[in-house]
Amino acid sequence: MTAPTNRGKTFAVEILTETEVQALLRCCSRRAPTGVRNRALLAVLYRAGLRISEALDLFPKDLDAEAGTVRVLHGKGNKARTVGLDAGAFAMIDRWIDKRTKRGLNGRHPLFCTLDGGRLADAYVRAWLPRIAKKAGIDKRVHAHGLRHTLAAQLRQEGVDIGVISKQLGHESIATTARYLDHVAPQDVVDTIRKREWRAK
Repeated sequence: MTAPTNRGKTFAVEILTETEVQALLRCCSRRAPTGVRNRALLAVLYRAGLRISEALDLFPKDLDAEAGTVRVLHGKGNKARTVGLDAGAFAMIDRWIDKRTKRGLNGRHPLFCTLDGGRLADAYVRAWLPRIAKKAGIDKRVHAHGLRHTLAAQLRQEGVDIGVISKQLGHESIATTARYLDHVAPQDVVDTIRKREWRAK
């Protein structure tokens, strides 16, 4: 998989490290409402591997912290699926829900909404991620699909079954996921070459 194009150019996939993701999170305020919201959105993009539209279409009712699930009602091809999300990400979401509740927002407003309850625009996220990447001192291209790539690569490195990864990403088939992983995380190649011993003389 290649990253999104810009003015006719196709960019190679760039996987983020955990340290780089943490740097992005530190660039989001823990107190200002927009910062708390953006930290929660970043957590969902990174830890659930959702597409931008899938994340921005979520409503509070679609999340179940106790079960550790997120219900994506409008995935690619308008197909619904349920994905997993860890407790750390849910904790960030809870802080945002607390902030938005204090502003009088309720379950009828999208989960990741503006401060007056409107749906965040995809364009906002696309502009915001490169901005905080620059602030964090990250030279790689940072975009929502790159966070999805990063999740896939991490799951592959952790030895997660390809079928599980496929369902989490919302791919139509395991074959699609296999091609995807071979591009973003060719772990068999990396592991084989790393085992070779060599010393300069």
